[in-house]
Amino acid sequence: MSIYDYQVKQTNHEMKSLSDYKGNVLLIVNTATGCGFTPQYEGLQNLYEKYQSEGLEILDFPCNQFGNQAPGSDQEITDFCQLTYQTTFETFAKIKVNGEEADPLYKYLKNEQGGLLGKTIKWNFTKFLVNRKGDVIKRYASTVKPEEIESDILAELAK
Repeated sequence: MSIYDYQVKQTNHEMKSLSDYKGNVLLIVNTATGCGFTPQYEGLQNLYEKYQSEGLEILDFPCNQFGNQAPGSDQEITDFCQLTYQTTFETFAKIKVNGEEADPLYKYLKNEQGGLLGKTIKWNFTKFLVNRKGDVIKRYASTVKPEEIESDILAELAK
């Protein structure tokens, strides 16, 4: 299996194949709209604006598993992100990232890049960097700001 074998649910509830992103560098993030890390949306959008034309795609997966910090509907979350942080990268349907009901994509990501807690996501805004070949190459904790991983993204875009 590779990342391109997975499908994810869009906010309109249609499925989208991650194979649509082949050849791009991906930054996959589980997010929440009411979290102390929510201002990271600004940094994510800045990265997207700077590097989308070079092949960066940011995939936003809201998750309500951590302190009920993403309580809205898929559309409410998308609207919040677009109105508050002017996001233009895609926000997908809300998912679970831990437990038996975890989205298959997140099971795969955690298996490829375990964290300090092994194969669990500790909190909102955990980030995974995927290279142009579809390999999950790095995992970043919630506390790592988007601008702190810019050099890693640039390195992958240059390949």
